[in-house]
Amino acid sequence: MAENRPDADGEEEARGLRKIIHVDMDAFFASVEQRDHPELRGKPVAVGGAGGRGVVAAASYEARKFGVRSAMPSVTARRLCPDLIFVRHRFDAYKEASRQIRAIFLRYTPHVEPLSLDEAYLDVTDDLLGIGSATRIAELIRREIREVTGLTASAGVSYNKFLAKLASDQNKPDGMCVIRPGEGARFVAGLPVRRFHGVGPRGAEKMARLGIATGADLAARDIVFLRQHFGSQADYLFRAARGIDLRPVRAHRERKSVGGERTFSDDISSGPALRETLDSIIDIVWESIERSGARGRTVTLKMKYTDFQNVTRARTLDRPVADKREFAGIARSLLDELLPLPLPIRLMGLTLSKLEGDERKDERPRDDAQLSLL
Repeated sequence: MAENRPDADGEEEARGLRKIIHVDMDAFFASVEQRDHPELRGKPVAVGGAGGRGVVAAASYEARKFGVRSAMPSVTARRLCPDLIFVRHRFDAYKEASRQIRAIFLRYTPHVEPLSLDEAYLDVTDDLLGIGSATRIAELIRREIREVTGLTASAGVSYNKFLAKLASDQNKPDGMCVIRPGEGARFVAGLPVRRFHGVGPRGAEKMARLGIATGADLAARDIVFLRQHFGSQADYLFRAARGIDLRPVRAHRERKSVGGERTFSDDISSGPALRETLDSIIDIVWESIERSGARGRTVTLKMKYTDFQNVTRARTLDRPVADKREFAGIARSLLDELLPLPLPIRLMGLTLSKLEGDERKDERPRDDAQLSLL
């Protein structure tokens, strides 16, 4: 287990910076299956359909060594790893583990921003338990997750969300990395821009055409250049290249929609594979809907073709969607309207919008203290 553990949070306090932890569970779905089925431990496991048109929803680290990745067609995964063991997803088990993990977070701070079932940001600046160090808090959280759930988590600790998320991925699996003030710009400089939050495959391709491959390349471009080529994202990219991120951790966000999308490592075109992929997205998105308590009237299906053109289909009811069965039925009918596809797709997403509800805005302030690091 690799860990990079610089100590001392005093410099953060002196500069008025926040203390942010990003916790990311290791191969979450597959790890739950290996935990609950001991015969799977140490073996390459894929969660998803094993049929000719099935899709991998998650892969264990043993499977990843062979190149198996989520959203990969099962036939491709089997070709890469002939001994791959497929198991059907059990979202009730994943949700229960996620509930236990969330409860652990909330013992340390009320400022928890979930990103999905298996990852979240925590703002521990206030240090409610008097532990004295964000690094120590992250260690305790990881230890408690292992004791309570039998699962491992990786964590990143830093003074903003962007750096904390990068750090959590640095020593996976079952590792931790800390990026202190003064280290952010140097850490970011050597990273490929595809690792930047908010820079998807298409964005990375565009940057490559502009001669931008690393954080250092991005930092070398001035704000005028970035605004010319990246519009409203320019200010974020300018700061990110310097290790700056002003977004606060939002435990309660006023949302206009709830949704999720998946980008595929291999393009998908067949109806059965598309339907199985959609079913996995339905499960994940509906969990987010239930967790947020959102009620909405519009279901939207989005797909991106291999030529990067987007296509969407939506249906709006005169009342909120009643339950998961109705949500899934609408999503499947929207997909059927688009079949057969003129081209394979590289991305699929599903959202519920026109929300009703009373979600509160979080009070976390924008961390302008970071601007002193520019």
